[in-house]
Formats: sequence, structure tokens, C-alpha cells
Amino acid sequence: MRRHFGFAVLALMALSACGGPSIPQLGPDGKPLPKIYNIRPGQSATLQFRMLDSVNNLREAAGAPPLELNSQLNAAAATHAQDMSLQNRPWHFGSDGSSPIDRIRRVGYAGQLVGENISETYETELETLAAWMDDENTRRVILSPDATDLGFSWFQEANGKIWWTLVTGSNRSFATNPLS
Repeated sequence: MRRHFGFAVLALMALSACGGPSIPQLGPDGKPLPKIYNIRPGQSATLQFRMLDSVNNLREAAGAPPLELNSQLNAAAATHAQDMSLQNRPWHFGSDGSSPIDRIRRVGYAGQLVGENISETYETELETLAAWMDDENTRRVILSPDATDLGFSWFQEANGKIWWTLVTGSNRSFATNPLS
């Protein structure tokens, strides 16, 4: 009898652990709340190299040369990601009126700007890259054959919202269109 009771308890515990599909939490607007992608301190290099590898895989498939991660462009991207959060809007101009070209000059990047992609989201860096690849203009920044360098950074707010910035530049003197 005890044996059967023990099996029954174990079976009930197993069934309760299975549960049904989770019901998404809804916001005041009735839409599902976003899942928070928490970026932990110390993940910068991991995320930057994951993005670099992913971008280079896409570039290889498109016949474009690989990019190198550039610390100056990373700094320009980090500054702009935080500034977009302060402004509470995703756009290419800084709160001081700076352009992407101004920002790469401020950090000492001697090459030319190829382009800048920005995003305001709760998505991961790879989901953001996929969204950029779905848009002709942001895809052009990622796949430009003129690009040689990549800068990538973000700013995450306490509520989980992430402001992503990807900057491509060229250290070649023959870059065709610095704002493509």
C-alpha cells in the first residue's frame, strides 16, 4: 500500500511540474509584455564577438570581406546607445546635434564612416541583427563591401529596454559613399 501511495505522490509531482503552456503577462494596453533579455556585467566582449562572427558569416555568404572589431567604433557606438536612451528615441543624431561622422571623429577613428544601424528593443543582439537584415538600408550597412571595421555596443535601461548601435567604417582610402 505504501508503495502505491509513493508512486501516486511521485506521479502527481511529475504532473504538476509539467504544467500547461504559460500564459503571457499582458500590459495595460492588452498586449503581451516583452521578455526581458538581461545583459549581465562582463558580457561586453562575448556579445561584441558574437555580433562580429554573425556579421562576418552574413558577409561571407554575400561575398563581402570580413570586418574587424574596432575599439574606437565600439566607443562611438556605446556613447550613442546611451545618448539615445537619454533622449528616449532611436535616431542618428546625438543630443548635442552630433552625427555618426562626428562621433567616430571624437573617438579618434581615422577611417571613413560606412554606416550606422540603431535599434530600440527588448530583443537579443542576434534578433536585432536579423531585423536589420530584413531592411534594405540597414542590410546595406552590414554588407557594404567598403566596410573594414565594426563597432557594436548597447545601453540597457533598468526596465530591460536595450538601445543597440552598430557602426561600420572603412580604413581604406577608396570608400565610395560614407553614408550608404
